[in-house]
Amino acid sequence: MEYYINKTLNDISFEEGIKRITESLKNQGFGILTEIDLKTTLKNKLDVDFYNYKILGACNPPFAYKALQAEDKIGTMLPCNVIVQEKVPGKIEISAVDPMASMQAVENPELGNLAMEVKDRLQKCVDAL
Repeated sequence: MEYYINKTLNDISFEEGIKRITESLKNQGFGILTEIDLKTTLKNKLDVDFYNYKILGACNPPFAYKALQAEDKIGTMLPCNVIVQEKVPGKIEISAVDPMASMQAVENPELGNLAMEVKDRLQKCVDAL
């Protein structure tokens, strides 16, 4: 089982890729809680050059609340991470976690249906790009 959903966009900027996925997530009820710039972090911490790579922590509050009601430790798997990376200039890869893959370790039937709904919304976000 793959643990992510992804799509590659060509001939756009890294910033445009971030803008597009952020808007697509918003259209499905997700907001961005966190943004981690790995390129900058790796340069500052290790003095290494890395390609453009950002991790966006996406959250859909109603789904997060339902998940927390079903399983109080599920916060260890929240928010849903979405990555935007540019290994080659103008070729932007956007990947979102597959919540079905991450939730299979949790033995709680209530989470299965919820994870399926979240996966469906994340898939729609990526497909819309």
